[in-house]
Amino acid sequence: MKIRKRYRLPEIPLSPSLTYVAQTHVKDLCNNRPDVGKCNMHRWSSKGNWSPCCYTSDHAKANCMWQKPDELTTYKGFGYEIALGSNGCYDDDQVTAEEALEGWKSSPPHFAVIINKHIWENSTWRAIGIRIYQGFAVVWFGKELDTAEKNMK
Repeated sequence: MKIRKRYRLPEIPLSPSLTYVAQTHVKDLCNNRPDVGKCNMHRWSSKGNWSPCCYTSDHAKANCMWQKPDELTTYKGFGYEIALGSNGCYDDDQVTAEEALEGWKSSPPHFAVIINKHIWENSTWRAIGIRIYQGFAVVWFGKELDTAEKNMK
């Protein structure tokens, strides 16, 4: 939020729903490694209570990722994820919040999501979910307000 403040952008309220989605996804990334192969880190494996999703760099099937909040929680609206990960799953957290943020700052498409630039310029983030787990970090952004205290399906 310090970065957003520097750009004169409002803080984004923490969302229980998007936090749950973030938590679920980092555990899937660590335990099942769905990102290995032709799919990138926005991929979801077939080893959970969600539909599998192969997200490729051409964004052809982006909806499968954007719909995860609605699929896993009562959150209505798409979720947009930025992700960072290691080559393996570690016993303890190998990525700090500062390291993840530095990685996203050095990636123009990811940083654009954080500071609402380029294709995200007209987006207003009203919900955010964040999780770091054993070498993986993800942030989910949503345009809809999440008013639920606990919002899992």
